[in-house]
Amino acid sequence: MQSVIWQEVKEAKKAAIEVLLHNAHGSYHGLPRTAGWGYPEPYTRDLMFSIFGIGVSENQKLIKSIRKVLETLSANQTDHGHIPSLVHDKEDRGSSDTTPLFLLCVGIFRKVTGEHDFLQDAVHKALTWMEYQSPSDRYLVAQQPTSDWRDEQWVIGYGLYVNTIVYSYLRLLGQHGRADMMRKEMRKFTITGGVQPRHVREGLAIKNKPYYALWSYKIHNSNRFDLLGNSLAILSGIASPSRADEMISWIEDECADMVIRGELAVDMPPNFFPFIKPEDTDWLPRYEVYNKPGDYHNGGIWPFVCGFYVAALVAAKRYKLAGEKLIALTHIIKNSNSGNIEFGFNEWLKAQNGKAMGQDWQTWSAALYLFAVKCVEEKRTPFFDMIRNQPA
Repeated sequence: MQSVIWQEVKEAKKAAIEVLLHNAHGSYHGLPRTAGWGYPEPYTRDLMFSIFGIGVSENQKLIKSIRKVLETLSANQTDHGHIPSLVHDKEDRGSSDTTPLFLLCVGIFRKVTGEHDFLQDAVHKALTWMEYQSPSDRYLVAQQPTSDWRDEQWVIGYGLYVNTIVYSYLRLLGQHGRADMMRKEMRKFTITGGVQPRHVREGLAIKNKPYYALWSYKIHNSNRFDLLGNSLAILSGIASPSRADEMISWIEDECADMVIRGELAVDMPPNFFPFIKPEDTDWLPRYEVYNKPGDYHNGGIWPFVCGFYVAALVAAKRYKLAGEKLIALTHIIKNSNSGNIEFGFNEWLKAQNGKAMGQDWQTWSAALYLFAVKCVEEKRTPFFDMIRNQPA
């Protein structure tokens, strides 16, 4: 990268650390806050995702803060092993991704600290809980609508995103046999034709498409594109190198077409596309208020998801494109809702105009920026390298 641009990245890295340190001690039992001014609560999934940036930061104060989060989650774990949606509130339950993210985060924390038995009892309980989340009593886990990070969007049955997290923690925690079987199931095709043949189980691969389905369950599925789930599929090695390369080219081509149609104003992919529109069969009335096309989960630009996309480009050895997208992400994170701070690290931006629409100084936006920079700087993907390099 040119020296001027790299200086801009260095300034953004420094700002990201400042955001994380600012958010490291909040008003709920001294736990980290989810955003600098809005979201004072310690949301589990946001803080679990923050470990990717904290883990590569080498900042001991931040590492200590994530230790407190994990230990508090362990103390608030249900008897059956489920992890709550708010770190401090054991009664706030129902999320499909908090328990998988807890297991993934503990696996990463063990690698960072060398504490190989950290929270072993809680891990054992959480693993047991997750095994019971499979309706077929096999490997893919299912979920209820709006129970993962998309709290305003329906994902039904076997969601790609949650299952990529499950696969990743299985690898990190050394459960390779179960991980092998899970990858095998995920690589099966979704069922088409309206009839499920006997003894044929659905998967998440889509015929004639390089990416994986948003979700699949029996004869039903959604072929809309999920950037977070597919980036994690690349990073974890669920997607083969050839599929990953083809998928990335497809993403970039689709984004170029969206720019031409006026649906995309920034040089990063939306979190989800094609957008769900009022005339579509999967449109819900509530979307008119909370999830319009190009907004929020229906195609908004989420900097934390874009950080994973940059990392996925590095995993696929698309280093030049990864550098270009890191520059684009550096420009995006400057946008703010208030307009009076240099680096907004906003929650999400509207796809059609790039306007910051969420909360500024979002913890996971800052953390995943740090992770993306580390991946581009070193041409490797910390934590995911050891997951992806397991034998097929």
